[in-house]
Amino acid sequence: MRNAKPSVKENRMNAILDAATELLVEKPTASLNEIAGHAGIGIATLHRYIENRDQLMLKLGLRAVDVVKETMRAVPRDESALERYIPDLIEALIPLGDKIYFLAHDTSLNYSKELAEAEEVLKEPVRQTIKELQQQGYFRSDMATEWILNVLYWLLFVTWQQVQDGHVARKAAAPLVVDTLFNGVKASNAPLNK
Repeated sequence: MRNAKPSVKENRMNAILDAATELLVEKPTASLNEIAGHAGIGIATLHRYIENRDQLMLKLGLRAVDVVKETMRAVPRDESALERYIPDLIEALIPLGDKIYFLAHDTSLNYSKELAEAEEVLKEPVRQTIKELQQQGYFRSDMATEWILNVLYWLLFVTWQQVQDGHVARKAAAPLVVDTLFNGVKASNAPLNK
């Protein structure tokens, strides 16, 4: 069983991982020396926590999953108002954009079975909610649940990147994702070409 309060070593490791994520999103090729400098520590200190770049990347991915998981736990899933879960979840996840973006864009993480399994656990409650919303008529039932889940997932990545690039205001990001997911991009009065 895990202690409720993280140890000093855990806090230090998380601070290093958060600094590394921040730097790697901006500069994916950053060296371990650059990462240590960005974290405000020396390379020897970094090596006390991380042996090599591969281990760093795995720890970064697992840290991202942990942060997203904790955020998701805080989003209420009220069965009587299930249609609010996805918008509330999006609102909670937008500030974690660097973590979410990192999970999707670091190719070295794609080969980690441990990380893939952890990410699947994260997706399951969202997948289940989408299925239920399809049954209730909020989402189209003629589309695969997995398609809708992946559209949501990639909308989050793209939106965060647009925020980082200055194309979307941070406050406008969550409503934009929700509106795009629920309504698409077609103008309401535009004719539908089939």
